[in-house]
Formats: sequence, C-alpha cells, structure tokens
Amino acid sequence: MLLHRRIYAWMQANRAKVDLWQALGCSLFFAVPFLLAGGAYLIEFVLSAAICMTLAWRRSRPVASAAVQAAACILSLFLVPVTGLPADIFVLVTVYSLAAFAPRWASLAGLALALTGGALFLFRYFEFPYITDAQEVLIYGVGLTAIEAVVLVAWTFGDLARTRRLAMQALEDRARRLEVERQQERDLAAADERSHIAREMHDIVAHSLSVIITQADGARYASAENPEIAPKTLGLIAETGRGSLREMRRLLGVLRGDEAASTRPLPTLADVDALVDSVRRGGVEVTVRAEGAPRRPLPPGAELTAYRVIQESLTNVLKHAGHRARAEVALKWSARGLDLTVRDDGHGAAAGVAGINDDGGGQGIKGMGERLALYDGTLKAAPAAGGGFRVEAFIPYTEA
Repeated sequence: MLLHRRIYAWMQANRAKVDLWQALGCSLFFAVPFLLAGGAYLIEFVLSAAICMTLAWRRSRPVASAAVQAAACILSLFLVPVTGLPADIFVLVTVYSLAAFAPRWASLAGLALALTGGALFLFRYFEFPYITDAQEVLIYGVGLTAIEAVVLVAWTFGDLARTRRLAMQALEDRARRLEVERQQERDLAAADERSHIAREMHDIVAHSLSVIITQADGARYASAENPEIAPKTLGLIAETGRGSLREMRRLLGVLRGDEAASTRPLPTLADVDALVDSVRRGGVEVTVRAEGAPRRPLPPGAELTAYRVIQESLTNVLKHAGHRARAEVALKWSARGLDLTVRDDGHGAAAGVAGINDDGGGQGIKGMGERLALYDGTLKAAPAAGGGFRVEAFIPYTEA
C-alpha cells in the first residue's frame, strides 16, 4: 500500500487523535504567541485558545464545539481592539463541521450565525459606520460579499461531505442487509438439500437393507433344513447390496458435482417391476395392478416421487407386515393425475406405528409427504379396515 494511503487509513481510524493534535497545533501558532507577548495580551490568548481548542471536538460534539467558539468570537468583538484575532479564521472550519456532522437545524443555525458574524466583523474593524464616500461603500460592499461567499463555500463543502457520508452509510447498510439475506438463503438452501439427501439416503438404504435383513433371517432358519437354499439367498443378498452400492455412488457423485454420475437416469415408474421383483425375493407376495393411461407423461421428478412412494411402502411391508404377508400396488391414471395405492394384509396397526416411528426417526412417512408436497400431491397412510396397512398417494398433472 502506498504511503499516502496508509496515512489516510490511519487518520480515518484515529479521527479523535487527529482532531486533538490539530487543535493543539493551531493553539501553538495562533494562541501561544499572545501569551509570550506578555500579560497585556492575556484576553487575546484566552479567546484564541478557546477558538482553537474547540476544533478537537468538531466531529464528535459539533454543536457544543460551535457554541463555545461562537461565544469566544462574539466576546472578541467587544474585548479585542484594532483588527480582531487571527484565530477567527477557524470559524470556517466550524461551519464546515456543522454542515458535515451536526443535525440539519444546527447546520443552518451555524450558517446564519457565521454570516452575521462576518458582517459584524467587517463593521467592527473597518469603521463601516463612518464611511461617507460612495466608492468606499462599494469597496466595503465587495468585501462583505467576499466574506459571506467564503462562509457559504465552506458550508457547501461541508454539506456535500455530509451527503457523501450518508450515501456511504446507506450503501454499507444495504451491503450488510444483502449479506444477511444471502446467508439466510444459503442456510435455507443447505437445509433443503439436507432434507433431500436424507430422503434419498433413507429410500436407498432402508429398502436395500430391509431386503438383505429379510433374506438373511430367512436363510438362517431355512438352511438348517435345506443347506442348498443358502447359496441362492446369499446371491440375492449380494445382488441387492451391489444395487444399493450403485445407487449410493450415484448419489455421492451428484453431491461431488460429478457430471457423469449426475446424468445417469433416475428411477421411474418403468422400474417398478424390478422393484417388485426384489420385494418378492424377500418373501412377500406382491401384485401390481394398473388402470387407465396417462393423459401425458409426468415430469421426471414426479415419476421419481411415485417410485419412491412405492419403494418406501413396500419397504415398510417387508419390515412390519409379518411373515407371508401379501401386498398389492395399484396405479390408476385419471384425468387429474396418478392415484397410487399400496396395501398389505399384515399387522396393520403395528405397521402404522412403526411406519411413523421407525428407527430412521420417522423419515419414511415424512419423506413421502415432503416429496409429494413438491408436486402438489397428497398422502394418506393409516391402518386399513380389516387389518393391514394402506398408503394412498395422488400426484396431479403439472399444468403449463
């Protein structure tokens, strides 16, 4: 950083010190000489010191500083003979400070008082009441105009500084608000992404592990009577694990920003048959019934939602419906959208409780509801009349 920029930065960060040293320096040059001249100039020293030292508070307490300086200047008109005080020049600094840092009423009052003081200064020290010649009147008129113009210029520069300072403060406030809003948006996006990841992880892991656990339990008991069942069951467990691993890699690839992974196709309704086959191998008899035809294709996200609802429902059947349970998946297309129904004949009450309060912290039913809400869909999940559990979902068409 250049030297002058360092100096400017230090002055901006230490304004009180800068103002104090300025006041002391002005007092040294404009007040102390009167003290050195002897006791005859004690009044001049006191008034000059008062005018100079008020500069130390011109930014922190501009109104009080201006009031003290104005009192000293008025006293000098009556107590100081001949040509006044050299320190009177700092009235212009005070006018600038009032315009830049004081309230508007104090700024205008200081301007009016300075204009009046300039006229009184000219009348007091240049014998204006005794002027009779027209040329001298013109000269003194020009002098008065010049003094008042200088005061107005000082006030104008101060007002411009005030306007710039307020504009900078407004920009800084706006920048802070925008940063807060951006942080809030990032937090909301992160929370939404965490929910999305939680749903995907639950749907992938819960289904695969349910099939694996069911097959492992079945193989453990069946192999005692028929050892040949074990290799077949272990093969199914390995196949299910590899499929789950592929899904996990795809999901992690999306999180890493892997374009190759993110462009792999997501499950759709066309993959329901493969899903049902994996559940059947888990020991649950599942039938699929489809009615009607789609008026137009659902968006890919909506088809993924339908697939995940069926997957989660069948996973709950595997976990909670009991041994030799049967389930039915019904897909009905209507003019409004797709109706999904998954019903089992297992332990419905237990399934209802477990489906909401399962080991995953209730992510199953909650995740289905959140997915459907994204596409204005609805969900009903409750024990069915006569036993078992029933899940009903509806996904409407997205109208253009």
